[in-house]
Amino acid sequence: MDGMDGMDGMDGMDGMYDVVVLGLGPGGEDVAGRLAEAGLTVAGVEAGLVGGECAYWGCVPSKMMVRAAGLLAEARRVPGMAGAVRVSPEWAPVIGRISAEATDDWSDDARVEQFESRGVHLVRGRGRITGPREVTVDGRVLRARRGIVLATGTSPAVPPIDGLEGTPYWTNRDAVAARHAPESLIVLGGGVVGCELAQVFARFGTRVSIVEAADRLLTREEPEAGVLLARVFAGEGIDARVGVAAERVRHDEGGFTLTLDDGTTLRAKQLLVATGRTTDLAAIGAGDAGLDENARFVSVDGRMRAADGVWAVGDVTGRGAYTHVAVYQGRIAAHDILGEGGPPADYRAVPRVTFTDPEVAAVGLTEREAREAGLDVRVGVASVSASARGWIHGAGHEGFVKLVEDARRGVLVGATSAGPSGGEVLGALVVAVQNEIPTARLRHMMYAYPTFHRAIEDALETLDGHAYATEM
Repeated sequence: MDGMDGMDGMDGMDGMYDVVVLGLGPGGEDVAGRLAEAGLTVAGVEAGLVGGECAYWGCVPSKMMVRAAGLLAEARRVPGMAGAVRVSPEWAPVIGRISAEATDDWSDDARVEQFESRGVHLVRGRGRITGPREVTVDGRVLRARRGIVLATGTSPAVPPIDGLEGTPYWTNRDAVAARHAPESLIVLGGGVVGCELAQVFARFGTRVSIVEAADRLLTREEPEAGVLLARVFAGEGIDARVGVAAERVRHDEGGFTLTLDDGTTLRAKQLLVATGRTTDLAAIGAGDAGLDENARFVSVDGRMRAADGVWAVGDVTGRGAYTHVAVYQGRIAAHDILGEGGPPADYRAVPRVTFTDPEVAAVGLTEREAREAGLDVRVGVASVSASARGWIHGAGHEGFVKLVEDARRGVLVGATSAGPSGGEVLGALVVAVQNEIPTARLRHMMYAYPTFHRAIEDALETLDGHAYATEM
């Protein structure tokens, strides 16, 4: 399907549109649909699957894996609390559900039908900017009266480790589409993707090691989060090695051998590279749009404008690999292109969740970021396991709530909710940070008893006079 045949009028027939959207992940899909529904002629260009990483390899299928692994963990917590149970992990139902329910066996036919029903002209192929307001797709030139929206996302960053190139290592896409859980797995990278997938496969019987060059897991989050996950992982048999880097990779018929810079080696049937994401702005012709194609990401203003006649949304802007951010940016870009105004982007309260068990959810600034910003910081911390709900919950109740307050203004600028349902508890904290609700007012709220979110009240009570070191 090229999206160019059988169109009414001249738009599209001669390659002329109001807007060309390059990349149809969540952000591009959203902005293209909004503009088309508003009456503009829009071409959406996509070389892969409409819906992008989130729909087929990221958010949706990976969380199916997390859910399945969580069920196994809960079953294993029955002894001592509810009797006895025998757990026999099977990977087939997991990949079966991902294939049949989430991805339609990695086909976007249904999604394309829905997408085109909004009035967007889909153009299949790899697009590249070749001039002002001009995109070329496999030799076909598309021109845009109003401009181009860049929504090309990111791809896995593969580190230049000796011997890695040319080996059959996994990225997140291979892991999510795996037909069998491997006997053993080395995960290179202790960030969100690495930690989530490491725990999933470990719970299905895979022997898992994580290698993280930084001094802790989840370096984007509070230090306590990395300490918490390392302790939980150790209890589940996951060998998490931090502060060491991979020096060399060797692959043979028996699997992978990874040599670390501390002289030790690890061996496993499979190697998962989860060391972050990257962009290739030169490949999409960013220079021909007046952008710095050597930059790591596309810089945008509060209206998602990157250059004259160019907007950018989603991961390519460097605002985090979060679907909700991409859709939020898409909405702002659409309003700007349509001349509708509205508030500019506000990233003070971007929520983020690592769907491990316990979940690690955070919003706003970490304690360190707040101090580096020159704020007068006060911190409050409460243990979830010591809370009423944590005590009732029993096994699997590890976690904490940490609040970061700007003491001069008396408002929260950041918070972390780690524990069972940590992502859901975060909702209240997002509202508090986004709306700068005074902590004095938060203290006078009633928190339902006994709930996990009541630990927020416990953390608030520790703010006054509570001293913490800057480095933890």
